Amino acid sequence: MAKKTALNPFDVIRGWIDAAKPECEFAGSTPAYFGKWRRRFRPRYRKCLGRWPAQVPPRLRVTDRTRKKDHVRERILYDSSPGVTVPAYILTPLDAKIDRRRPGILAAHGHGRGKADICGVTREKGAAKDVADVERTNQEYAIEAVRRGYVVIAPDWMPFGERSAPPGWGGGHSCNPTDIAWRYFGRPLLTQNIWDAMRAVDILAAHPAVNPRRLGVIGLSYGGTMATHMLINDRRIRAGVVSGYISTIGGDALQRDSGPNTCGAQHVPGLLLYGDIPEMLGLAVPKPVLCEMGKREACFYYPDMKRAYRRLARIYRAAGYPERLAQDSHPGPHRWSGSLAWKWLESWL
Repeated sequence: MAKKTALNPFDVIRGWIDAAKPECEFAGSTPAYFGKWRRRFRPRYRKCLGRWPAQVPPRLRVTDRTRKKDHVRERILYDSSPGVTVPAYILTPLDAKIDRRRPGILAAHGHGRGKADICGVTREKGAAKDVADVERTNQEYAIEAVRRGYVVIAPDWMPFGERSAPPGWGGGHSCNPTDIAWRYFGRPLLTQNIWDAMRAVDILAAHPAVNPRRLGVIGLSYGGTMATHMLINDRRIRAGVVSGYISTIGGDALQRDSGPNTCGAQHVPGLLLYGDIPEMLGLAVPKPVLCEMGKREACFYYPDMKRAYRRLARIYRAAGYPERLAQDSHPGPHRWSGSLAWKWLESWL
């Protein structure tokens, strides 16, 4: 039978994926294999992200302070790298006391209106369509975290919220042109956002009401992407909830006839030469991770999410930490569930 001629990009990439043999795809079952695998894969993953930006003094400044019925919301600005300033919200419970330090949470937003969605600001502004979207996806998990006693920091990632591109530049959320622009300077956009998140953790860890040894990360969708990379790259993050992200690039994002389920903000250049999303999240071992997956997912493909989770579970078992990985396969669509997340975080933080 004659080999199919691949002319369009979808057929080409599907052929590459079908033939791919990633250099560091996990295939073992013992702690010794895990250790050897991690030593090989971790530097290759880091190479994909490129160099970290240069660190600069944060010049932290509080620009607004709003008292709510159960917490205080502060808008802050901090500098993360040369020429880059990050806006964020810090949510602090009203009963927070310095003499009883509590856990801190980095809350990572997804595509949409940035930190405003997860911190309740979108609801306050009252645009019916925006509020309906926040309610449908149950995005206000930063508010839920502070109401459960956590001190929360929620930055805007590039290019969302206050960091959105000027109107007309690239269209939509402008993830792709922003990533292209960043790569002209030697790193993908994702690397900048991870760096900005690590600098946010600097601020969270230094908060007078926070125990710096009890820090976690949570996030839905692109927030799940960010949670994944923070669990890998920041040793201070002790546990996390990755919602609506565990999947495979080869089995979902680049295999859809309806269009790629990915964007420049999530781009890890060269990753499929070495592994995939389960391998990346496997670098978080031994940190406790809960993965949320919606059985009625439209953003991801639920069967692929389950396959990816099983690959990740294999890594945790081989490393000797099967109890530190759990799943919430909830009946809903692409949304934050929370039905197991809070007990999970409480047990590990």
